[in-house]
Amino acid sequence: MNAIQAQGLGSVDGSTLQLNTITTAVPFLIINPETRGGGMGDVGVSTSPDGNSMHWNVAKYAFIEGKSGASISYTPWLRALVPDISLSYLTGYYKIDKMSAVAVSLRYFSLGSIQFTDMFGNNTVQFTPNEFALNVGYSRKLAERLSGGLSAKYITSNLTGGQTVGGANSKPGRTVAVDLGVFYTNDDIVMFDKDAIISWGAAISNLGAKISYTDATTRDFLPINLRLGPTMTWNLNDFNKLSVSVDLNKYLVPSPPKYAQDPLTTIPVKDANENYVISSGKDPDRPVPSAVFTSFYDAPGYGDYDQSGEWVPINAGVLREELNEVSVGVGVEYWYDEQFAFRTGYFTEHYSKGNRKYVTLGAGLKLNVFSLDFSYLISTYNVRRNVGTTSPLANTLRFSLSFNFDEMSKSEDSN
Repeated sequence: MNAIQAQGLGSVDGSTLQLNTITTAVPFLIINPETRGGGMGDVGVSTSPDGNSMHWNVAKYAFIEGKSGASISYTPWLRALVPDISLSYLTGYYKIDKMSAVAVSLRYFSLGSIQFTDMFGNNTVQFTPNEFALNVGYSRKLAERLSGGLSAKYITSNLTGGQTVGGANSKPGRTVAVDLGVFYTNDDIVMFDKDAIISWGAAISNLGAKISYTDATTRDFLPINLRLGPTMTWNLNDFNKLSVSVDLNKYLVPSPPKYAQDPLTTIPVKDANENYVISSGKDPDRPVPSAVFTSFYDAPGYGDYDQSGEWVPINAGVLREELNEVSVGVGVEYWYDEQFAFRTGYFTEHYSKGNRKYVTLGAGLKLNVFSLDFSYLISTYNVRRNVGTTSPLANTLRFSLSFNFDEMSKSEDSN
């Protein structure tokens, strides 16, 4: 019998014991910046292509209808906490031919105004931290029903304006990354006596070099993310269409290990080289390629510290924690006459990995030249032992305005 069982914890749900949230630099890269997916539980890796496919899966552009288009989206972010944080997103695409397309996007994240002070608490400068990412992508059909895509991304994160923080000179963090994706769609399907379309997609986002905000050797991982899932669409009749989508997400970065503790003070123990002693899991300071592959089995596992200060996983702790690093989004979209859309969805994340849980609602109106969409997030956040706490994501609104340049040209020609 291990120490945990001896203390009567062996049968307790591991999620009630220890949180082990994965954190990265520039998390704004993983925030959904657009409205359609925002109304469907934050799904989009295999939904039908649109102007905002760059965020979800660049490979979808090869199957997009129309020659060219653009979209602009705006999200007031974390309104439950502060009033002046926002995320803006601008995209555009151009269909080169029937086989390929190019696209660009600009994501801008404003963190509001921050007042810096000196060590005595005196005001020094006021600064508005901001981050942005510029994407250029290419998508091409690899077969009649299969496409692949690649985008290059330049990232800048200016959080301090060059101020001295903690005695160290800071600087904007800059790095580059790529997004990779594949997309499959088959519209030659009959299900429940209805014409149907089945699609699936997979994408790896933000695969790139680590980023640093100082001249020190310490650098932080980008939010490298694996997203995959299917979509099923039914053409109910000439006017009604219904789609159901599922997205699974997992970070491809190191899981935080558990460090050995002094049993009396619970202070982490260091070895002769002044490095913290890892009790369970893997050293998070490793190269990006190694981190991506080992992220599938590097979790320390659920458990607790025993009487000697060592971390002891319980049951199938490692496998269980790896599975709980997967967040799930489920979305439904209904179209009437290809003009009016209604959407809903649900997103869930395990308690120990952030506990984001919310229902989403959305609607869209498509006219000849432009489309207008909005979405609304309803938090179902519920922390054990702290029921009723409001999630900072509560009441998040998103707005998108999209333009179809093909229809715009047709309107001009008819005049």
